[in-house]
Amino acid sequence: MSLQSLLMMTKQYLPHVARLCLISTFLEDGIRMWFQWSEQKEYIETTWGCGFFLATLFVLINLLGQLGGCILILSRNFVQYACFGLFGLIALQTVAYSILWDPKFLMRNLALGGGLLLLLAESRSEGRSMFAGVPTMRESSPKQYMQLGGRVLLVLMFMTLLHFDTSFLSILQNLVGTALIVLVAIGFKTKLAALTLVIWLLAINVYFNAFWTIPAYKPMHDFLKYDFFQTTSVIGGLLLVVALGPGGVSMDEKKKEW
Repeated sequence: MSLQSLLMMTKQYLPHVARLCLISTFLEDGIRMWFQWSEQKEYIETTWGCGFFLATLFVLINLLGQLGGCILILSRNFVQYACFGLFGLIALQTVAYSILWDPKFLMRNLALGGGLLLLLAESRSEGRSMFAGVPTMRESSPKQYMQLGGRVLLVLMFMTLLHFDTSFLSILQNLVGTALIVLVAIGFKTKLAALTLVIWLLAINVYFNAFWTIPAYKPMHDFLKYDFFQTTSVIGGLLLVVALGPGGVSMDEKKKEW
């Protein structure tokens, strides 16, 4: 079965699966804010010395913002507002949890932002675009630059998976992974490259982030669970690329003009 045939068969369902995967980390984190309300509030209050009120407000904003954003995205209502809200929460958490100084987690948060950017692009119909109806400006459509930015940010996730050692397996994985990353970023053979990355990332996620094998009372359980759902969100972003294509600013699109 060809890739085109597979995509035609899954065309109706793939965007829904992609959106569910993409919002999974926000859904999990919002639920975690509810069940770990005291711990999260205490962490923020202790780390920033901001007092009870601001610490409580931080946890409340994260809880309501993430769960509310997920509901809006899944119900396809006010998706653009939900995306902007989740962008804001990513930025807030990046500062509050000192992720800004951790390159690995910063790149993963940026990759998560890339997935949201693709979702934002999907929600912008060409009919509502400021450039709709102007063929000469098609390549300048904000939607298509969102798709480009989303693709580039998504591949940052894979930069955190590269292993810099001299074993044959690591070298092979790095070469193949880097090639696929470049293909997705420049938009060449994009759907095939993105689907390959989805399969690769899914296998890595299930193998390395199997939080269900760790007792819930151990700190590693929460760490792996967070990593698992964040990776699942990036998978959702890649599935959007598979479902919708790379957009106008890509080599695949340029080939059609040649």
